[in-house]
Amino acid sequence: MRVKCVLCDKINKIDDHLFIAKRLRNRPIHTYMCDECHERISLRTEERKATGYFVLKHQKEEKSEWI
Repeated sequence: MRVKCVLCDKINKIDDHLFIAKRLRNRPIHTYMCDECHERISLRTEERKATGYFVLKHQKEEKSEWI
Protein backbone atom coordinates (compact mmCIF):
# COMPACT_ATOMS: atom_id res chain seq x y z
CA MET A 1 0.00 0.00 0.00
CA ARG A 2 1.33 3.43 -0.89
CA VAL A 3 0.87 6.14 1.73
CA LYS A 4 1.78 9.80 1.88
CA CYS A 5 3.00 11.62 4.98
CA VAL A 6 0.74 14.51 5.94
CA LEU A 7 3.65 16.72 7.03
CA CYS A 8 6.47 16.22 4.54
CA ASP A 9 4.50 14.72 1.59
CA LYS A 10 6.97 11.83 1.29
CA ILE A 11 5.45 8.72 -0.29
CA ASN A 12 6.20 5.43 1.46
CA LYS A 13 5.20 1.87 0.82
CA ILE A 14 3.85 -0.19 3.74
CA ASP A 15 2.76 -3.80 3.90
CA ASP A 16 -0.96 -4.37 3.28
CA HIS A 17 -1.22 -6.66 6.30
CA LEU A 18 -0.01 -4.15 8.88
CA PHE A 19 -2.43 -2.72 11.41
CA ILE A 20 -1.87 0.85 10.25
CA ALA A 21 -2.70 -0.13 6.65
CA LYS A 22 -5.99 -1.66 7.77
CA ARG A 23 -6.80 1.43 9.84
CA LEU A 24 -6.08 3.74 6.90
CA ARG A 25 -8.27 1.65 4.56
CA ASN A 26 -11.24 1.35 6.90
CA ARG A 27 -11.23 4.78 8.51
CA PRO A 28 -10.33 7.56 6.09
CA ILE A 29 -10.15 10.15 8.90
CA HIS A 30 -6.87 8.59 10.11
CA THR A 31 -3.74 10.00 8.56
CA TYR A 32 -0.25 8.62 8.01
CA MET A 33 2.91 10.21 9.36
CA CYS A 34 6.34 8.89 8.37
CA ASP A 35 8.77 7.69 11.03
CA GLU A 36 11.07 10.71 10.67
CA CYS A 37 8.24 13.20 11.23
CA HIS A 38 6.82 11.17 14.09
CA GLU A 39 10.23 11.05 15.79
CA ARG A 40 10.80 14.78 15.25
CA ILE A 41 7.43 15.70 16.75
CA SER A 42 7.86 13.41 19.75
CA LEU A 43 11.35 14.81 20.42
CA ARG A 44 10.15 18.40 20.28
CA THR A 45 7.16 17.60 22.47
CA GLU A 46 9.46 16.11 25.10
CA GLU A 47 11.60 19.26 24.93
CA ARG A 48 8.51 21.43 25.45
CA LYS A 49 7.41 19.27 28.40
CA ALA A 50 10.83 19.74 29.99
CA THR A 51 10.41 23.52 30.02
CA GLY A 52 7.50 23.27 32.45
CA TYR A 53 5.18 25.48 30.40
CA PHE A 54 3.62 22.63 28.43
CA VAL A 55 0.14 21.66 29.66
CA LEU A 56 -2.11 19.08 28.07
CA LYS A 57 -5.68 20.31 27.72
CA HIS A 58 -7.17 16.88 28.47
CA GLN A 59 -5.76 16.52 31.96
CA LYS A 60 -8.32 15.88 34.68
CA GLU A 61 -8.31 18.21 37.62
CA GLU A 62 -7.97 16.57 40.97
CA LYS A 63 -10.91 17.19 43.23
CA SER A 64 -10.13 18.69 46.58
CA GLU A 65 -11.50 16.93 49.63
CA TRP A 66 -12.64 20.34 50.95
CA ILE A 67 -15.26 20.76 48.21
